[in-house]
Amino acid sequence: MKDTFTTFNVNVEDAIAWVTFDYPPVNIQGLPMLADLNMLAQRLEAYRDIKVVVFQSAHPEIFVAHADTDFLKEMSTTAVSRDETQLLDLQVVLERISQLPQATIAKIEGFARGGGHEFALACDMRFAARGKAKFMQMEVGMGILPCGGGASRMARQTGLGKALEIILGAQDFDADQAEAYGTINKALDPDEIGSYVEALAKRIALWPSESIEACKRSVYASIDLPIQAALKEEAYWLYQATSQTPAIKRFAWADEQGAQFDMANQHAWEQLVVNVQEVQ
Repeated sequence: MKDTFTTFNVNVEDAIAWVTFDYPPVNIQGLPMLADLNMLAQRLEAYRDIKVVVFQSAHPEIFVAHADTDFLKEMSTTAVSRDETQLLDLQVVLERISQLPQATIAKIEGFARGGGHEFALACDMRFAARGKAKFMQMEVGMGILPCGGGASRMARQTGLGKALEIILGAQDFDADQAEAYGTINKALDPDEIGSYVEALAKRIALWPSESIEACKRSVYASIDLPIQAALKEEAYWLYQATSQTPAIKRFAWADEQGAQFDMANQHAWEQLVVNVQEVQ
């Protein structure tokens, strides 16, 4: 990607975009970062050769800080009706990140409070370093609520009770607590998180971009839809995948070779699914 961003840099290698936040002094989540993220999303929506996006930070103590108080202080003090309410810029941008066709991973090795935590929640997967990562939603104490998707996404991750404990408690919690809450996938030691995330990103990047997107769309749909509608969504995305990937050729190969009946293959699916990428 040739774009010059103000708040992060992007390095693309082996179908993975490594996005490194670097916006001194504290990676504040202000209008410049939202503009950069919006431009990044626009580019990623078009760059289908990129299959995975990993978000990380150059700051030794901060992943992404809270939302910039400069634009929050300009909010209206007059309540509006539901009919007049529009989505906030932060909500729009983070939802666009959530809807990217690529798999997105937040690699968190520092503070992610407020809007920074909400950004992580908008990613598909989150991994955090023990002793370094720290999370918090402090908005209730400021007189508002998490409004970058935090109130909406967190309950989907944790359940209602834990989401309200996090939001209303307004306390820091660490990587192990986040894993227990369900707000992250896994807590890892600082010397393990880099290799773990890199290995996962490289493995995901082996698969067809169309099937990655199909999996994402189907899983996200399952959160909000009744089971019958969710199953229909699965079927819809199955057809999108088979129409755009070598899936049918791979199934035919497996059938013709008798591969599915080989007991050795039944023991070796983890590597077999890598090897089958050669069938095009």
